[in-house]
Amino acid sequence: MKDAIKTLTGWIGTFNELLKALIVFGVIVGILYSDVFGVIKGIGNLMGQIGDAGLSGLVALALIATWYKK
Repeated sequence: MKDAIKTLTGWIGTFNELLKALIVFGVIVGILYSDVFGVIKGIGNLMGQIGDAGLSGLVALALIATWYKK
């Protein structure tokens, strides 16, 4: 059972790293080619929504940041 959990968490970690790399790639392509995929616009919308939420948005952002550091 422990091996299965270790394998599953390994896959999730690998998938998470892949998603991070794709987001970075999308931002770089967006900077170079006028946001073809809309990644920068999506990040801007997300940050706008967090800003509109006020303190609760700030707390949510802090939780997300600490989650990604682990």
